[in-house]
Amino acid sequence: MSFIHRFYSLLALCAFLLAWLCPGVAKAQSAAIAPVRGEVTEAGKATPLPGAVVRWLLDDGADTSKFTAVTDAAGRFMLVRPARAASRVVVQALGYRPDTLAVPVAGAPYLRVALRGGQELGEVSVTARALAYSAITPANVQVISAADLTKSACCNLAESFETNASVEVTTSDAVSGAKQIQLLGLDGSYSLLTVDNQPALRGLAAPYRLGYLAGPWIENIEIIKGTGSVVNGYEAISGQVNVKLKEPDKTDQLLFNVYGNDLGKLDVNLNASARINPKWSTLLLLHADHLGHRVDRNSDTFLDLPLATQFNVFNKWKYMSGTGIVSEAGIGALRETRQGGQVDFRDTGGDAAYFQHYGTTQATTRYTGYAKTSYTWPTRPFQSLGLLLSGTDHDFVSAYTPAYLPAAASGPRTYDGKQRTGLGTLLFQSVLGNTSHVYRTGLSFLYDDYQEVFRDGYRYPTETLAEAHAREHRDRLELVPGGFAEYTYQNSRNFTFVAGLRADRHNLYGWQVTPRLNLKYDPSKNTVLRLAAGRGFRVANPIADNAALLASARQFQVFPDLRPERAWNLGGSATQYFTVLGRSATFVVDYYHTEFDNQVVADMYTAARYVIIANLPAGGRSFARSFQAELQLEPLKGLQVKGAYKYLDVRTTYDGVLLPKPLTPAHRAFLNLGYASAFDKWRGDLTVQWYGQRPLAPITSDHGHGSGQAYVPDVAPRYALLNAQLTRGFKRLDVYAGVENLTDYRQANPIESAANPFGPGFDAAMVWGPVYGRLTYLGVRYRIE
Repeated sequence: MSFIHRFYSLLALCAFLLAWLCPGVAKAQSAAIAPVRGEVTEAGKATPLPGAVVRWLLDDGADTSKFTAVTDAAGRFMLVRPARAASRVVVQALGYRPDTLAVPVAGAPYLRVALRGGQELGEVSVTARALAYSAITPANVQVISAADLTKSACCNLAESFETNASVEVTTSDAVSGAKQIQLLGLDGSYSLLTVDNQPALRGLAAPYRLGYLAGPWIENIEIIKGTGSVVNGYEAISGQVNVKLKEPDKTDQLLFNVYGNDLGKLDVNLNASARINPKWSTLLLLHADHLGHRVDRNSDTFLDLPLATQFNVFNKWKYMSGTGIVSEAGIGALRETRQGGQVDFRDTGGDAAYFQHYGTTQATTRYTGYAKTSYTWPTRPFQSLGLLLSGTDHDFVSAYTPAYLPAAASGPRTYDGKQRTGLGTLLFQSVLGNTSHVYRTGLSFLYDDYQEVFRDGYRYPTETLAEAHAREHRDRLELVPGGFAEYTYQNSRNFTFVAGLRADRHNLYGWQVTPRLNLKYDPSKNTVLRLAAGRGFRVANPIADNAALLASARQFQVFPDLRPERAWNLGGSATQYFTVLGRSATFVVDYYHTEFDNQVVADMYTAARYVIIANLPAGGRSFARSFQAELQLEPLKGLQVKGAYKYLDVRTTYDGVLLPKPLTPAHRAFLNLGYASAFDKWRGDLTVQWYGQRPLAPITSDHGHGSGQAYVPDVAPRYALLNAQLTRGFKRLDVYAGVENLTDYRQANPIESAANPFGPGFDAAMVWGPVYGRLTYLGVRYRIE
């Protein structure tokens, strides 16, 4: 730590000296024309005003952009005097009355300027469609806005990406109904999921986490490709998905949403906010959903979706002192139960039910809480200190009909887990000389207590009780103190440079150093180029990360002493903004390459009836290459068009052979058409998603071992999905109806050997397409602003 602190101290000193020496060089080059120096303060208080603009008024009316200065943190400035005639300067600052001063022609005068307050900005209301791809941020950020979230049912986070091309949402298996995201071709566990920029829904929550955030709770979603900032931790490898929840002081007073579909699912949400006084506000978020109807549309005797009930509540409080202190706190609770499997399966509370019919049950109880406080110096708006604290208690139990083995099972296959997480971050931000040089530094501490019990339902006669306990219990306590620093340089025109480094001392795996870099360059007004490079680190949870495979006859073989996963991510993007028929349009192309130094690999190729979870073998490779091109435009007033193509090349070494990762399509195309009439009275959306072939690893395949020929995986066929929604808007009421999978396309056999679920060929985890076919729904949103 001392080395890192010294390194960043030296870096800060060099940047500070550079900021002061550069004007000195300019002075030496123009010795004949002495610059004007001075300071700007607030009248009556004599406090310095950083960020004030000082510029010459040229007598010939020429451009003054080259002869402008900005005051530093102490309110001081140095203004180069132009060669042409100039005798007056103008001083301006936001919220203050501008002032014009006469400057002596000869000598090197020192000006003292006191600006008076009183230039207030009136309230301005602007209604426009925001750019989905940010033109400002150094990282490649795409925003899914609140308006985008209403283009589909969006009952929860899993359904919030249906009109987005960057993130794929897949069904993990045909029994549990759980969904997972993929970013840059990698599973969601490699992308950091944050809520209000704080790590959340990680670890053992991964299998079902997309269902734990209700859609009406969300203000917007930021999708960040690449490793991102070191401030948010070391786990992001493929990117970050930041979910911004609605703010107590900015959202509607009341929002009520009810949704129902033809499968029998009912979803109800209620948001209520109150501004108690100018300083205090609160927001209550309530969610409940229930599916109690047994549906088997493909007649394979298995439920197309599990029976499920969820209750979810979250309460936020916000305090704004008006003197620089902002505090926010929240607490939440969730309870969810699921039951899947055969239509005739009934959870009677005993083990016998799992042997009469194939069945699965899950129950989750989750509590979360957070508190964050920041202080911004009133006279130094660029300087702030923040403390962020969060805690999670996640507890679940699950049971499955045991996987096939020749020996008799003594009970169901069970997977239970508890996770206690605490995270604290102290963050300080300020500038070096002026706001072109910004730095953030801080300390963090992570507490992660994992307790997992995985029983396959069998007792082996040669195994002692101690050996059985060691095989079944996976306990891990992580204590990770760390420090980080990030430096940002931004000139006034077209270049941004962000370099960050964090060092964490993991109690199990020693020091972990995480460097990250983001560059942004605008070669022209409407062109943005970005480059990102960085390293990510995470500790895998082998069972939770592959929980979908529990719904199969595959046996789990988890190797001991699994090492943490480490990977480098390098990539970039080019964004072009232009106009079509007088309306804004955007074209974005990006490419990212992720290369693993080590990965915990779930191998389903080597032995079909096993899932072998082990470290990447020596000499083996694992990588993901992602290319995407996307066009967004508005050819007609009210008509928005988004089209995208994505190519993925994701490969890993399995048993000495480099093979494509199962269930990841190499090609994907996307088209979204959205139309809104005047005043949004009518809104219509149509989304088409096309998927290319994807490799499969069937449990019944012999994988060609011993044939002497290279193994070529089976592939799933190409197919397309069409979703449509129509919304009628009233003053406070929206009524929407939609259809998903309009053509009623289905995977022919989502469950292998569904007729013999107790046999060795049963597998519900090789799902590549829709299970239940066409879905229609109807919903109502009512709001009071």
